[in-house]
Amino acid sequence: MNKNNKKVLRIAMAAMIAALYVTLTFIFAPISFGNLQVRVSECLTILPLFTPAAVPGLFIGCILGNMLGGAILPDIIAGSIATLLGAVGTRMLRKTHPVLATLPPVLTNMLIVPFVLRYGYGVTLPLWLMSITVGIGELISCTVLGMILYRVFNRRKEILATC
Repeated sequence: MNKNNKKVLRIAMAAMIAALYVTLTFIFAPISFGNLQVRVSECLTILPLFTPAAVPGLFIGCILGNMLGGAILPDIIAGSIATLLGAVGTRMLRKTHPVLATLPPVLTNMLIVPFVLRYGYGVTLPLWLMSITVGIGELISCTVLGMILYRVFNRRKEILATC
């Protein structure tokens, strides 16, 4: 495959991942937003283990999901950056155990999202409590659901590895 074809394939893969992220966010909309959330679309943060195209795809998908979900600007920016940093961290840990690679998005969301909830939406729960609730939701999405997705894609990793 020549360089231009690979570039087009990577852009297409990123676009598909972004679209899937937005779709999952809205299929599970009742639990995708708020201080008690399990954003099922975050299970896709496992995909940087297979392809670098997942990193921009997840970032764009999170931006669009937050925008279309009615999030405020600080949430659109900070929440999307949390997902981006988590995806980059997962990509960097691709040679480690896959469970360990699910932790960067959990940690970045635990550190960033509670401040968005407090200062953006005025949620008055203690920051430490919001960090725990966000962390539990992210563990369910990224680690539990992410590992299920990992097992599915790991059987067909050659498809994603071409991107």
